[in-house]
Amino acid sequence: MTGVDQLWERLTGTQPLPSTAVVLACAAIALTLVLLPGVWPLTRHVVTVAHEGGHAVAAVLSGRRLTGIRLHSDTSGLTLSRGRPRGIGMVVTLLAGYTGPAVLGLGCAVLLAQGRAVALLWGLLLLLALLLLQIRNLFGLWVVLVCGLALVAVTSWAPQSAQSAVAWTLTWFLLFAAPRTVVELGRSRRGGAGRTSDADQLGRLTHLPGGLWVVVFGILTLAAVGAGAALLVPDVVAAVVAARP
Repeated sequence: MTGVDQLWERLTGTQPLPSTAVVLACAAIALTLVLLPGVWPLTRHVVTVAHEGGHAVAAVLSGRRLTGIRLHSDTSGLTLSRGRPRGIGMVVTLLAGYTGPAVLGLGCAVLLAQGRAVALLWGLLLLLALLLLQIRNLFGLWVVLVCGLALVAVTSWAPQSAQSAVAWTLTWFLLFAAPRTVVELGRSRRGGAGRTSDADQLGRLTHLPGGLWVVVFGILTLAAVGAGAALLVPDVVAAVVAARP
C-alpha cells in the first residue's frame, strides 16, 4: 500500500470512540482553556480565527466578494468583503462571526460522534490553508501558521490516541469558547466600546436593538453547546434529562 493509499485510508476510516471518562476529561481541559484568566488571552486567538472564518464563509456563500482578513494581537479581527452594504447578504455575514466558532464546534462534534477524529483534524488543516490565502497582515499570518503547524505536528507524528484527544478537546473548546466571547461582547457594549461590533452593525442594518442581537448570539451559541454535548456525551445528557423533576 502506497503512502497516498495509507493517508486516504486514515482520512476515510473511523477510530474507536473514547470512553465517557476520557471525553469528560477533554471537556474539563477545554473549559480550563476558556476560563483560566492567564490562558484565555492566548487561546482566544483560536476563537478569533474561527470568528473571522465564519464571516468569510458567510460572505462568499451570500454572494459577496471576499477581499481579505486581518487578525490583531489584541485578539480582535477584521474581515473585508465587497458587495451591497445592506441586505440579507450583509446580515448573514455579520451574524456568522460570533456564531462561527459554535457552528464549527458543532460540525466537529458530528464528525467525532461518527468516530472520525483524524478526518476532523485534516479538515481543520484544510480550512486553515484556505484561510491563509486571505490573510492580509503579518500577525494574522503568524497566528494561522502557528495553528496550522500545530495541527501538522499532531496529524503527522502524534499517536492515534493523542490525535483523538486533541480533536475532542478542540471541539469542546470551540463549543465552550463561543458563549464566552458573547459575554465579552455584552460587557464591552455596556462599557460604551461596542459601536462597531457585529451586534451594533446588525442593529443599524435591521433597525433592531444591538442588545437584542447579543441575546441572539448567546442563545445560538448556548444551543450549540447543548447540541454538541448531546452528540459527544449522549449518555450523560440523557441521564441529566431523566433526573430532572
